[in-house]
Amino acid sequence: MGMTSLVAAMRAQMFGLLVRRLPGGLLWPLQRDGLDPVRHGRGPVARLPVPCGLRAWLISGYEPVREVLGSLDGYSNDFGRFAGRVGIRVDQDPGGLGFADPPVHTRLRKLLTPEFTLRRLSRLRPRIEAIVRERLDGMGREADLWHDFALPVPALTICELLGVPYEDRKHFQELSTARFDLVGGTGASLDAVGGSLAYLGDLIERQRRAPGEGLLGSLIRAHGDAIDDRELAGLADGVLTGGLETSASMIALGSYALMTDRHLRGRLDSQLDPTIEELLRYLTVVQVAFPRVATAAHTISGVDIREGDVVVCSLSGADRDPRFENPDSIDPARPLGRSHLAFGYGVHRCIGAELARMELRIAYPALFDRHPQMRPAVPPHELRLRRASIVFGLDSLPVLT
Repeated sequence: MGMTSLVAAMRAQMFGLLVRRLPGGLLWPLQRDGLDPVRHGRGPVARLPVPCGLRAWLISGYEPVREVLGSLDGYSNDFGRFAGRVGIRVDQDPGGLGFADPPVHTRLRKLLTPEFTLRRLSRLRPRIEAIVRERLDGMGREADLWHDFALPVPALTICELLGVPYEDRKHFQELSTARFDLVGGTGASLDAVGGSLAYLGDLIERQRRAPGEGLLGSLIRAHGDAIDDRELAGLADGVLTGGLETSASMIALGSYALMTDRHLRGRLDSQLDPTIEELLRYLTVVQVAFPRVATAAHTISGVDIREGDVVVCSLSGADRDPRFENPDSIDPARPLGRSHLAFGYGVHRCIGAELARMELRIAYPALFDRHPQMRPAVPPHELRLRRASIVFGLDSLPVLT
């Protein structure tokens, strides 16, 4: 087994072990009532029912979440610290930015940052516009907006970004779904993670021999052997994990919100960016941030956190905090603008935030310009919303165009 394939197997095994350790009661922070996060009245800092004597906390208030995510030395994302707390071997480190602390995180993010500047991303805009047109051309009078539009647009965009060969794209898209649904069956999620990572490993090996024009080829040309295959696999999977289901869910759920509110839809022409920012806040599809381990005893909102406690931040809870007036409504005129936490906060803030915004700026207007009368084909109670998913979304969105 090659090194990248070994890394893929290790990452898949780690994911499966982590999911199997989650008791059913731990899934309550991921529950929604329609599009709204369920409020459990447990306060901004609540104890999570984790077994084996582990102390874990859910942070859901806006200010406490910013405090945790913005802390440079009070919490650690390092996989070694987290693995020891939940009984996973340290050698199953999944790599990537999410489970790394400075200086490792600083070095890896510095490698990626040039690829996600607005100037570099602008080269993708014509291709994203073409992808959107192609998907719209293929939609009939009756369509499934999730499968026909919302999912393929970011999947094909990531193919462009990473440099996936055209002939591999259908296979890559099939491998890259069903990674986040915690009640859909651990085996299916495990297979999906392992399969997509194994593909990325093979792609990296090919890019080593002949670097292409995508992100992987650029990193290999710029840094050569200074970045090894394991690091490249972690970074590539981070791009996939952070940019596929998240953007697909935002396109689908945002479109649902727009098609069911004609006044909101009318804002697309005159207030596109504010409407997108408000949809990002309202939906906050990434429900929780990567877990962190407290590196010292301290107090949050009057609750004592011990050194070694695991802390999980609820981004969806923070973005429905009362600091936002009428937080359960969608108001593009909301004065707080980009202060939402849909992309996280601090040094671990989503590096692909501007790519996601670009996709939404292209997808929403094009969709409703082409299909101004589009509406859901099923009543709200028949929507197949994810019941307990790290990335909130749906499995199907039937529409009449």
